[in-house]
Amino acid sequence: MKTRKTWIAIVAVCAFATCARAQEPATFKGEISDSQCAFNVHSLTKSHEEMLKSKSGAAGHSPATCSIYCITQLGGKFVLTSKGHVFHLDNQDLPRRFVGEKVKVRGTLDAKGDSIHVVSIDAE
Repeated sequence: MKTRKTWIAIVAVCAFATCARAQEPATFKGEISDSQCAFNVHSLTKSHEEMLKSKSGAAGHSPATCSIYCITQLGGKFVLTSKGHVFHLDNQDLPRRFVGEKVKVRGTLDAKGDSIHVVSIDAE
């Protein structure tokens, strides 16, 4: 019984140490976009194509204006699109300055792999 408690204690300490260890930030390259277009909410191509061709012209004429429209008017969020992947960004203030641009996002990827805790964003 004493051996079992010892092993349980060792496993608990190891698990705690693994969880407590801070994940090192990594760099992710891609484009700042909006969740509406990137997740096909109103797009068939995971792009701004349909919105930019709409007759109303409300989305403007560039990926940047489309993203701003989708975020301010349609409830979208800033995301990073990279090689067919879309990453949610936990900080929605930093990407505003880079909307529609190629960037390097420095941050930590969450355990599920679909969200980045943003440390910094720089133009690529």
